Amino acid sequence: MPSNVYLASVQLTRSQAKRILEGAVDKAREFDLPPLTLVVLDGGGHLVAAEREDGCGPLRFPVANGKAFAALGMGIASGVMGARNQERPAFLASVAAASQGQVVPVAGGVPILDDQQRVIGAVGVSGASSDEDQSVAIAGIEAANLAFGLEP
Repeated sequence: MPSNVYLASVQLTRSQAKRILEGAVDKAREFDLPPLTLVVLDGGGHLVAAEREDGCGPLRFPVANGKAFAALGMGIASGVMGARNQERPAFLASVAAASQGQVVPVAGGVPILDDQQRVIGAVGVSGASSDEDQSVAIAGIEAANLAFGLEP
């Protein structure tokens, strides 16, 4: 017989994450993009949902996850992080070390915001061009009626 426990606070539900994935994939198919891998992380960096379309290579998941983790960890889109720090390779190397290699500072990772502009999760996409990955991530977030932010 299982014990009663206190439930954890959830700010980004599994249902919302699934809507994000569906909306993102719908947008990708609309633009006839190559097969994508998509990741939705909660505010603590934990996987809520992921999808790998048929034909994706095995590195697409860690890249998509790294883009989402970069957006979540820094509070800005992963591409913005890369662009802002292009001339600061020591900073990017430090972030890579601090995150144990999980951060991918390339466009395709987008923070999910609550109604007070606080980060509650992130989406990462890999498989098309970086700009297309980012557009698909945004489309997924919007399909779930949630807010996104690239940079404040």
